[in-house]
Amino acid sequence: MHKSKKFMAKVEQWKEKDVLIYFLPPYSRELNLIEILWRIIKHQLLGFDAYKSFENFKEQLNFVLNNFGVKYDIKF
Repeated sequence: MHKSKKFMAKVEQWKEKDVLIYFLPPYSRELNLIEILWRIIKHQLLGFDAYKSFENFKEQLNFVLNNFGVKYDIKF
């Protein structure tokens, strides 16, 4: 979340409307679903040969992402 003066000035106004703002720690990997997804892709879905070249990496990563929800399913 942004902590600019304009943003922070609105927090009290939002609170009055039952909109609560929760600030996460600067880097909280366990709270970020994309980090969980990336860890699973890196360690479970990409083969070792994906790291032989950048082209292999792009090809395998595209395959995983294009088949997400079809061939690959992740439960968070």
